[in-house]
Amino acid sequence: MDTSGPNAGGATLVETVMAAIRQRIAARTLTPGARLPSIRAMAKSMQVSKSTVVEAYERLAAEGTIRSRPGSGFYAAGQLAPLSLAEIGPRLDRAVDPLWVSRQSLEAGEDMLKPGCGWLPASWMPQAALRRALRTAARADDVTLADYGTPLGLPPLRQLLARRMAGHGVEAAPDQVMLTDCGTQAIDLLCRFLIEPGDAVLVDDPCYFNFHALLRAHQAKVVGVPYTPSGPDIEIFAEALAEHRPRLYITNSGIHNPTGAILSPVTAHRLLKLADQADLTIVEDDIFADFEHSPAPRLAAFDGLQRVVQIGSFSKTLSASVRCGFIAAPPDWMEGLTDLKIATTFGGTRLSAELVLTLLKDGSYRKHVEQLRTRLSRAMAETAGRLKAMGIAPWIDQPAGMFLWCRLPDGIDAAEVARHALSDNVVLAPGNAFSLSHTAGRFMRFNVAQCADERIFTVLERAVAASRRKAA
Repeated sequence: MDTSGPNAGGATLVETVMAAIRQRIAARTLTPGARLPSIRAMAKSMQVSKSTVVEAYERLAAEGTIRSRPGSGFYAAGQLAPLSLAEIGPRLDRAVDPLWVSRQSLEAGEDMLKPGCGWLPASWMPQAALRRALRTAARADDVTLADYGTPLGLPPLRQLLARRMAGHGVEAAPDQVMLTDCGTQAIDLLCRFLIEPGDAVLVDDPCYFNFHALLRAHQAKVVGVPYTPSGPDIEIFAEALAEHRPRLYITNSGIHNPTGAILSPVTAHRLLKLADQADLTIVEDDIFADFEHSPAPRLAAFDGLQRVVQIGSFSKTLSASVRCGFIAAPPDWMEGLTDLKIATTFGGTRLSAELVLTLLKDGSYRKHVEQLRTRLSRAMAETAGRLKAMGIAPWIDQPAGMFLWCRLPDGIDAAEVARHALSDNVVLAPGNAFSLSHTAGRFMRFNVAQCADERIFTVLERAVAASRRKAA
Protein backbone atom coordinates (compact mmCIF):
# COMPACT_ATOMS: atom_id res chain seq x y z
CA MET A 1 0.00 0.00 0.00
CA ASP A 2 1.22 3.47 -0.80
CA THR A 3 1.91 5.10 2.57
CA SER A 4 2.53 8.54 1.18
CA GLY A 5 -0.63 9.05 -0.85
CA PRO A 6 -3.28 11.39 0.61
CA ASN A 7 -6.46 9.98 2.13
CA ALA A 8 -9.92 11.50 1.71
CA GLY A 9 -9.14 14.28 4.19
CA GLY A 10 -5.97 15.39 2.42
CA ALA A 11 -3.46 13.94 4.94
CA THR A 12 -1.23 10.98 4.10
CA LEU A 13 -1.99 7.64 5.74
CA VAL A 14 1.12 7.97 7.87
CA GLU A 15 -0.02 11.41 9.09
CA THR A 16 -3.48 9.98 9.83
CA VAL A 17 -2.00 7.27 12.07
CA MET A 18 0.21 9.84 13.79
CA ALA A 19 -2.78 12.12 14.43
CA ALA A 20 -4.73 9.20 15.92
CA ILE A 21 -1.93 8.48 18.41
CA ARG A 22 -1.57 12.15 19.33
CA GLN A 23 -5.34 12.35 19.91
CA ARG A 24 -5.23 9.37 22.28
CA ILE A 25 -2.40 10.98 24.24
CA ALA A 26 -4.26 14.31 24.40
CA ALA A 27 -7.42 12.54 25.57
CA ARG A 28 -5.43 10.65 28.26
CA THR A 29 -6.44 7.26 26.87
CA LEU A 30 -2.70 6.76 26.42
CA THR A 31 -1.00 7.94 29.62
CA PRO A 32 2.79 8.28 30.15
CA GLY A 33 4.44 4.87 29.94
CA ALA A 34 1.39 3.17 28.41
CA ARG A 35 2.18 0.65 25.69
CA LEU A 36 0.89 1.50 22.21
CA PRO A 37 -1.02 -1.09 20.20
CA SER A 38 1.24 -3.51 18.37
CA ILE A 39 2.07 -2.68 14.77
CA ARG A 40 -0.19 -5.50 13.60
CA ALA A 41 -3.10 -4.42 15.85
CA MET A 42 -2.78 -0.76 14.88
CA ALA A 43 -2.65 -1.61 11.19
CA LYS A 44 -5.82 -3.69 11.53
CA SER A 45 -7.74 -1.05 13.53
CA MET A 46 -6.73 1.78 11.17
CA GLN A 47 -7.12 -0.40 8.04
CA VAL A 48 -3.65 0.47 6.77
CA SER A 49 -0.53 -1.55 6.01
CA LYS A 50 1.98 -2.52 8.69
CA SER A 51 4.63 -0.49 6.91
CA THR A 52 2.43 2.61 7.28
CA VAL A 53 2.22 2.06 11.04
CA VAL A 54 5.98 1.41 11.28
CA GLU A 55 6.74 4.73 9.60
CA ALA A 56 4.19 6.59 11.74
CA TYR A 57 5.63 5.12 14.94
CA GLU A 58 9.17 5.94 13.87
CA ARG A 59 8.24 9.57 13.15
CA LEU A 60 6.44 9.89 16.51
CA ALA A 61 9.50 8.46 18.25
CA ALA A 62 11.74 10.92 16.42
CA GLU A 63 9.69 13.88 17.64
CA GLY A 64 9.64 12.53 21.22
CA THR A 65 5.91 11.77 21.41
CA ILE A 66 6.52 8.04 21.93
CA ARG A 67 9.53 5.92 22.84
CA SER A 68 10.75 2.63 21.42
CA ARG A 69 11.85 -0.23 23.66
CA PRO A 70 13.65 -2.86 21.56
CA GLY A 71 11.98 -6.23 21.85
CA SER A 72 9.05 -4.74 23.79
CA GLY A 73 7.30 -2.23 21.54
CA PHE A 74 6.42 1.45 21.58
CA TYR A 75 5.29 3.44 24.63
CA ALA A 76 3.83 6.88 25.26
CA ALA A 77 6.56 9.31 26.33
CA GLY A 78 6.94 10.07 30.01
CA GLN A 79 5.95 13.74 29.84
CA LEU A 80 2.18 14.15 29.86
CA ALA A 81 0.92 16.38 27.08
CA PRO A 82 -1.26 19.34 28.10
CA LEU A 83 -4.94 18.45 28.08
CA SER A 84 -6.51 19.50 24.78
CA LEU A 85 -10.31 19.55 24.89
CA ALA A 86 -10.43 20.05 21.14
CA GLU A 87 -8.65 16.71 20.70
CA ILE A 88 -11.01 14.73 22.95
CA GLY A 89 -13.88 13.09 21.13
CA PRO A 90 -14.52 13.06 17.39
CA ARG A 91 -12.74 15.54 15.15
CA LEU A 92 -15.34 18.11 14.21
CA ASP A 93 -15.51 21.18 12.06
CA ARG A 94 -14.60 24.02 14.44
CA ALA A 95 -17.95 25.68 13.64
CA VAL A 96 -19.76 22.93 15.56
CA ASP A 97 -17.21 22.30 18.31
CA PRO A 98 -18.75 22.71 21.81
CA LEU A 99 -16.31 25.52 22.58
CA TRP A 100 -16.66 27.36 19.26
CA VAL A 101 -19.73 29.48 20.09
CA SER A 102 -18.38 30.39 23.53
CA ARG A 103 -14.99 31.43 22.18
CA GLN A 104 -16.45 33.50 19.35
CA SER A 105 -18.92 35.22 21.70
CA LEU A 106 -16.48 35.88 24.55
CA GLU A 107 -13.73 37.15 22.25
CA ALA A 108 -16.05 39.25 20.07
CA GLY A 109 -15.21 42.91 19.67
CA GLU A 110 -17.62 45.80 19.97
CA ASP A 111 -18.50 45.56 16.29
CA MET A 112 -19.68 41.94 16.56
CA LEU A 113 -23.37 41.05 16.88
CA LYS A 114 -24.02 37.99 19.06
CA PRO A 115 -27.45 36.39 18.56
CA GLY A 116 -25.75 33.06 19.23
CA CYS A 117 -24.43 33.92 22.70
CA GLY A 118 -26.03 32.77 25.95
CA TRP A 119 -26.41 35.98 27.94
CA LEU A 120 -28.39 39.21 28.00
CA PRO A 121 -27.03 42.49 26.63
CA ALA A 122 -25.28 44.60 29.26
CA SER A 123 -27.91 47.30 28.74
CA TRP A 124 -30.59 44.87 29.95
CA MET A 125 -28.90 44.42 33.33
CA PRO A 126 -29.83 46.52 36.42
CA GLN A 127 -26.97 48.98 36.07
CA ALA A 128 -28.26 51.57 38.55
CA ALA A 129 -28.99 48.94 41.21
CA LEU A 130 -25.56 47.39 40.69
CA ARG A 131 -23.88 50.75 41.19
CA ARG A 132 -25.86 51.34 44.41
CA ALA A 133 -24.83 47.90 45.67
CA LEU A 134 -21.19 48.64 44.83
CA ARG A 135 -21.35 51.89 46.79
CA THR A 136 -22.80 49.99 49.74
CA ALA A 137 -20.02 47.40 49.47
CA ALA A 138 -17.41 50.15 49.42
CA ARG A 139 -18.55 51.16 52.91
CA ALA A 140 -18.20 47.63 54.28
CA ASP A 141 -15.69 46.75 57.00
CA ASP A 142 -12.11 45.78 56.24
CA VAL A 143 -12.74 42.04 56.60
CA THR A 144 -15.52 42.06 54.02
CA LEU A 145 -13.41 44.00 51.54
CA ALA A 146 -10.14 42.14 51.93
CA ASP A 147 -10.47 38.73 53.61
CA TYR A 148 -11.40 35.25 52.37
CA GLY A 149 -14.98 34.14 52.65
CA THR A 150 -15.98 30.92 54.40
CA PRO A 151 -16.03 27.76 52.26
CA LEU A 152 -19.81 27.41 52.32
CA GLY A 153 -20.25 31.11 51.66
CA LEU A 154 -21.99 34.12 53.20
CA PRO A 155 -24.57 32.76 55.70
CA PRO A 156 -27.26 35.45 55.15
CA LEU A 157 -27.19 34.81 51.38
CA ARG A 158 -27.42 31.06 51.87
CA GLN A 159 -30.42 31.58 54.15
CA LEU A 160 -32.08 33.77 51.54
CA LEU A 161 -31.37 31.26 48.76
CA ALA A 162 -32.92 28.49 50.87
CA ARG A 163 -36.10 30.58 51.20
CA ARG A 164 -36.14 31.28 47.46
CA MET A 165 -35.80 27.58 46.65
CA ALA A 166 -38.66 26.81 49.02
CA GLY A 167 -40.82 28.94 46.70
CA HIS A 168 -40.20 26.29 44.03
CA GLY A 169 -40.94 23.45 46.45
CA VAL A 170 -37.28 22.62 47.10
CA GLU A 171 -36.66 22.21 50.83
CA ALA A 172 -33.01 22.88 51.65
CA ALA A 173 -31.55 24.03 54.96
CA PRO A 174 -28.97 26.83 54.69
CA ASP A 175 -26.25 24.32 55.62
CA GLN A 176 -27.18 22.34 52.48
CA VAL A 177 -26.37 25.35 50.30
CA MET A 178 -22.84 26.13 49.13
CA LEU A 179 -21.96 29.31 47.23
CA THR A 180 -19.79 29.00 44.13
CA ASP A 181 -18.33 31.47 41.66
CA CYS A 182 -20.89 30.47 39.01
CA GLY A 183 -23.02 27.61 37.71
CA THR A 184 -20.11 26.23 35.71
CA GLN A 185 -17.94 26.00 38.82
CA ALA A 186 -20.81 24.29 40.61
CA ILE A 187 -20.96 21.55 37.95
CA ASP A 188 -17.16 21.28 37.93
CA LEU A 189 -17.10 20.70 41.70
CA LEU A 190 -19.86 18.10 41.45
CA CYS A 191 -18.04 16.27 38.67
CA ARG A 192 -14.84 16.24 40.74
CA PHE A 193 -16.86 14.97 43.70
CA LEU A 194 -18.95 12.31 41.96
CA ILE A 195 -17.22 10.86 38.90
CA GLU A 196 -13.95 9.30 37.80
CA PRO A 197 -12.42 9.31 34.30
CA GLY A 198 -14.31 6.87 32.11
CA ASP A 199 -17.59 7.05 34.07
CA ALA A 200 -20.69 7.43 31.92
CA VAL A 201 -22.75 10.63 32.25
CA LEU A 202 -26.10 11.22 30.55
CA VAL A 203 -26.96 14.55 28.95
CA ASP A 204 -29.88 15.73 26.86
CA ASP A 205 -29.52 15.82 23.10
CA PRO A 206 -29.48 18.73 22.43
CA CYS A 207 -28.14 20.31 25.61
CA TYR A 208 -26.04 23.29 26.70
CA PHE A 209 -22.77 22.85 24.82
CA ASN A 210 -20.57 23.65 27.82
CA PHE A 211 -21.88 20.48 29.52
CA HIS A 212 -20.06 18.62 26.72
CA ALA A 213 -16.87 20.63 27.22
CA LEU A 214 -16.87 20.24 31.02
CA LEU A 215 -17.45 16.50 30.83
CA ARG A 216 -14.66 16.19 28.28
CA ALA A 217 -12.35 17.93 30.74
CA HIS A 218 -13.31 15.30 33.34
CA GLN A 219 -12.74 12.54 30.76
CA ALA A 220 -16.25 11.20 31.22
CA LYS A 221 -18.04 8.99 28.73
CA VAL A 222 -20.83 11.30 27.59
CA VAL A 223 -24.08 9.67 26.44
CA GLY A 224 -26.86 11.70 24.81
CA VAL A 225 -30.61 11.07 25.22
CA PRO A 226 -33.01 12.72 22.74
CA TYR A 227 -34.96 15.61 24.24
CA THR A 228 -38.65 16.17 23.55
CA PRO A 229 -40.91 19.18 24.31
CA SER A 230 -41.85 17.53 27.65
CA GLY A 231 -38.39 16.28 28.68
CA PRO A 232 -36.00 13.45 27.83
CA ASP A 233 -37.30 10.53 25.78
CA ILE A 234 -38.07 8.16 28.65
CA GLU A 235 -37.81 4.91 26.69
CA ILE A 236 -34.37 5.80 25.33
CA PHE A 237 -33.37 7.11 28.77
CA ALA A 238 -34.19 3.68 30.26
CA GLU A 239 -32.19 1.96 27.53
CA ALA A 240 -29.20 4.21 28.21
CA LEU A 241 -29.35 3.40 31.92
CA ALA A 242 -29.31 -0.33 31.20
CA GLU A 243 -26.55 -0.14 28.59
CA HIS A 244 -24.15 2.41 30.07
CA ARG A 245 -24.86 2.34 33.84
CA PRO A 246 -24.16 6.10 34.17
CA ARG A 247 -23.18 7.84 37.39
CA LEU A 248 -24.82 11.19 36.59
CA TYR A 249 -27.49 12.86 34.50
CA ILE A 250 -27.08 16.63 33.95
CA THR A 251 -30.10 18.61 32.74
CA ASN A 252 -32.17 21.81 32.88
CA SER A 253 -35.71 21.11 34.04
CA GLY A 254 -37.02 24.66 34.38
CA ILE A 255 -36.27 26.32 31.03
CA HIS A 256 -34.22 23.96 28.92
CA ASN A 257 -31.15 25.21 27.07
CA PRO A 258 -31.20 25.35 24.04
CA THR A 259 -34.79 24.28 23.31
CA GLY A 260 -36.80 26.38 25.80
CA ALA A 261 -38.82 23.26 26.69
CA ILE A 262 -40.37 22.67 30.11
CA LEU A 263 -40.20 19.32 31.93
CA SER A 264 -43.69 17.85 32.38
CA PRO A 265 -44.79 16.38 35.75
CA VAL A 266 -45.44 12.96 34.17
CA THR A 267 -41.97 12.82 32.64
CA ALA A 268 -40.43 14.06 35.90
CA HIS A 269 -42.02 11.26 37.93
CA ARG A 270 -41.03 8.57 35.43
CA LEU A 271 -37.51 9.97 35.28
CA LEU A 272 -37.08 9.89 39.05
CA LYS A 273 -38.44 6.35 39.25
CA LEU A 274 -35.84 5.19 36.71
CA ALA A 275 -33.09 7.12 38.52
CA ASP A 276 -34.00 5.46 41.81
CA GLN A 277 -33.90 2.00 40.25
CA ALA A 278 -30.51 2.70 38.65
CA ASP A 279 -28.99 4.55 41.63
CA LEU A 280 -28.46 7.56 39.34
CA THR A 281 -27.56 11.03 40.64
CA ILE A 282 -29.19 13.97 38.82
CA VAL A 283 -27.66 17.44 38.59
CA GLU A 284 -30.48 19.92 37.93
CA ASP A 285 -29.18 23.19 36.47
CA ASP A 286 -31.80 25.80 37.44
CA ILE A 287 -29.94 28.86 36.18
CA PHE A 288 -32.94 30.17 34.18
CA ALA A 289 -35.49 29.90 37.01
CA ASP A 290 -36.14 33.64 37.27
CA PHE A 291 -37.12 33.87 33.59
CA GLU A 292 -40.20 31.68 34.16
CA HIS A 293 -43.67 33.22 34.22
CA SER A 294 -44.94 30.29 36.29
CA PRO A 295 -42.69 27.68 37.94
CA ALA A 296 -42.21 24.39 36.11
CA PRO A 297 -41.83 21.08 37.97
CA ARG A 298 -38.50 20.70 39.72
CA LEU A 299 -36.85 17.30 40.07
CA ALA A 300 -35.25 18.48 43.32
CA ALA A 301 -38.71 19.28 44.71
CA PHE A 302 -40.17 15.87 43.83
CA ASP A 303 -37.05 14.10 45.11
CA GLY A 304 -36.38 16.16 48.23
CA LEU A 305 -32.67 16.54 47.44
CA GLN A 306 -32.01 12.85 47.98
CA ARG A 307 -30.48 11.88 44.65
CA VAL A 308 -31.06 15.23 42.90
CA VAL A 309 -28.68 18.15 43.46
CA GLN A 310 -29.72 21.60 42.26
CA ILE A 311 -27.45 24.40 41.09
CA GLY A 312 -28.11 28.01 40.14
CA SER A 313 -26.43 31.31 39.38
CA PHE A 314 -27.08 35.02 38.91
CA SER A 315 -24.84 35.41 35.85
CA LYS A 316 -27.78 35.39 33.42
CA THR A 317 -30.13 37.68 35.32
CA LEU A 318 -27.91 40.06 37.29
CA SER A 319 -24.33 40.34 36.07
CA ALA A 320 -21.80 38.05 34.44
CA SER A 321 -19.07 40.12 36.14
CA VAL A 322 -20.45 39.52 39.64
CA ARG A 323 -19.68 35.81 39.87
CA CYS A 324 -22.05 34.08 42.26
CA GLY A 325 -23.71 30.69 41.98
CA PHE A 326 -24.74 27.93 44.37
CA ILE A 327 -25.17 24.20 44.97
CA ALA A 328 -28.02 22.70 47.01
CA ALA A 329 -27.12 19.12 47.90
CA PRO A 330 -27.90 16.29 50.36
CA PRO A 331 -26.63 17.01 53.90
CA ASP A 332 -24.08 14.18 53.91
CA TRP A 333 -22.37 15.61 50.82
CA MET A 334 -21.54 18.95 52.33
CA GLU A 335 -18.37 18.05 54.22
CA GLY A 336 -16.82 16.42 51.16
CA LEU A 337 -17.84 19.30 48.90
CA THR A 338 -16.40 21.77 51.42
CA ASP A 339 -13.05 19.98 51.42
CA LEU A 340 -13.05 19.93 47.63
CA LYS A 341 -13.87 23.63 47.37
CA ILE A 342 -11.03 24.49 49.75
CA ALA A 343 -8.66 22.33 47.71
CA THR A 344 -9.62 23.95 44.39
CA THR A 345 -10.52 27.58 45.22
CA PHE A 346 -9.63 27.93 48.94
CA GLY A 347 -12.11 30.58 50.03
CA GLY A 348 -15.39 31.98 48.78
CA THR A 349 -15.91 35.14 46.73
CA ARG A 350 -17.19 37.19 49.64
CA LEU A 351 -17.54 40.53 47.89
CA SER A 352 -19.69 39.12 45.08
CA ALA A 353 -21.91 37.41 47.64
CA GLU A 354 -22.37 40.70 49.50
CA LEU A 355 -23.38 42.44 46.26
CA VAL A 356 -25.93 39.77 45.38
CA LEU A 357 -27.35 39.79 48.91
CA THR A 358 -27.81 43.57 48.79
CA LEU A 359 -29.68 43.39 45.48
CA LEU A 360 -31.92 40.53 46.60
CA LYS A 361 -32.81 42.21 49.89
CA ASP A 362 -33.61 45.73 48.68
CA GLY A 363 -36.29 44.62 46.21
CA SER A 364 -34.49 45.87 43.10
CA TYR A 365 -33.78 42.35 41.84
CA ARG A 366 -37.45 41.33 42.03
CA LYS A 367 -38.51 44.39 40.03
CA HIS A 368 -35.70 43.80 37.56
CA VAL A 369 -36.68 40.20 36.76
CA GLU A 370 -40.35 41.16 36.41
CA GLN A 371 -39.31 43.70 33.77
CA LEU A 372 -37.01 41.14 32.15
CA ARG A 373 -39.81 38.61 31.71
CA THR A 374 -41.99 41.19 30.01
CA ARG A 375 -39.16 42.40 27.81
CA LEU A 376 -38.15 38.87 26.84
CA SER A 377 -41.72 37.94 25.94
CA ARG A 378 -41.90 40.90 23.59
CA ALA A 379 -38.49 40.10 22.07
CA MET A 380 -39.50 36.44 21.70
CA ALA A 381 -42.60 37.33 19.68
CA GLU A 382 -40.75 39.82 17.50
CA THR A 383 -37.81 37.52 16.79
CA ALA A 384 -40.01 34.50 16.10
CA GLY A 385 -42.05 36.56 13.63
CA ARG A 386 -38.95 37.71 11.76
CA LEU A 387 -37.55 34.18 11.60
CA LYS A 388 -40.81 32.61 10.45
CA ALA A 389 -40.96 35.10 7.60
CA MET A 390 -37.60 33.70 6.45
CA GLY A 391 -38.82 30.10 6.63
CA ILE A 392 -37.02 29.46 9.95
CA ALA A 393 -39.47 27.65 12.23
CA PRO A 394 -39.32 27.67 16.07
CA TRP A 395 -39.35 24.17 17.60
CA ILE A 396 -41.63 25.39 20.42
CA ASP A 397 -44.05 28.28 20.00
CA GLN A 398 -43.40 31.15 22.43
CA PRO A 399 -41.14 29.47 25.03
CA ALA A 400 -40.16 31.34 28.18
CA GLY A 401 -36.68 32.72 28.63
CA MET A 402 -34.27 34.03 26.03
CA PHE A 403 -33.76 31.12 23.61
CA LEU A 404 -35.52 30.09 20.40
CA TRP A 405 -34.51 26.67 19.05
CA CYS A 406 -35.29 26.81 15.36
CA ARG A 407 -35.32 24.53 12.31
CA LEU A 408 -33.77 25.99 9.17
CA PRO A 409 -35.31 25.43 5.71
CA ASP A 410 -34.73 22.09 3.96
CA GLY A 411 -31.24 21.64 2.60
CA ILE A 412 -29.68 24.40 4.72
CA ASP A 413 -26.74 23.51 6.97
CA ALA A 414 -26.55 25.54 10.18
CA ALA A 415 -22.75 25.31 10.44
CA GLU A 416 -22.40 26.64 6.91
CA VAL A 417 -24.76 29.52 7.73
CA ALA A 418 -22.74 30.27 10.91
CA ARG A 419 -19.48 30.43 8.96
CA HIS A 420 -20.96 32.85 6.41
CA ALA A 421 -22.44 35.02 9.17
CA LEU A 422 -19.16 35.16 11.07
CA SER A 423 -17.48 36.73 8.05
CA ASP A 424 -20.08 39.50 8.39
CA ASN A 425 -19.38 39.97 12.13
CA VAL A 426 -22.40 38.02 13.38
CA VAL A 427 -21.92 35.12 15.82
CA LEU A 428 -24.56 32.39 15.44
CA ALA A 429 -25.05 29.14 17.38
CA PRO A 430 -25.36 26.15 14.98
CA GLY A 431 -27.36 23.19 16.27
CA ASN A 432 -24.67 20.54 16.25
CA ALA A 433 -22.71 22.51 18.87
CA PHE A 434 -25.48 21.36 21.24
CA SER A 435 -26.00 17.84 19.88
CA LEU A 436 -23.78 14.95 20.94
CA SER A 437 -25.15 12.80 18.10
CA HIS A 438 -24.67 15.63 15.57
CA THR A 439 -28.27 15.27 14.41
CA ALA A 440 -29.12 18.97 14.73
CA GLY A 441 -27.42 20.16 11.56
CA ARG A 442 -30.57 21.98 10.46
CA PHE A 443 -31.15 23.66 13.83
CA MET A 444 -29.91 26.91 15.31
CA ARG A 445 -30.33 28.60 18.70
CA PHE A 446 -31.23 32.30 18.72
CA ASN A 447 -30.93 34.55 21.77
CA VAL A 448 -33.93 36.86 21.32
CA ALA A 449 -32.46 39.49 23.66
CA GLN A 450 -29.52 39.85 21.26
CA CYS A 451 -31.66 40.06 18.09
CA ALA A 452 -32.73 43.70 18.14
CA ASP A 453 -30.29 44.85 15.45
CA GLU A 454 -31.72 44.78 11.92
CA ARG A 455 -28.31 43.80 10.53
CA ILE A 456 -28.65 40.34 12.09
CA PHE A 457 -31.56 39.40 9.85
CA THR A 458 -29.93 40.91 6.77
CA VAL A 459 -26.77 38.87 7.40
CA LEU A 460 -28.80 35.75 8.26
CA GLU A 461 -30.83 35.99 5.07
CA ARG A 462 -27.65 36.41 3.04
CA ALA A 463 -25.98 33.46 4.81
CA VAL A 464 -28.99 31.19 4.26
CA ALA A 465 -29.04 32.12 0.57
CA ALA A 466 -25.31 31.35 0.27
CA SER A 467 -25.82 27.97 1.97
CA ARG A 468 -28.71 27.19 -0.37
CA ARG A 469 -26.57 27.99 -3.43
CA LYS A 470 -23.78 25.75 -2.15
CA ALA A 471 -26.20 22.88 -1.57
CA ALA A 472 -27.76 23.22 -5.02
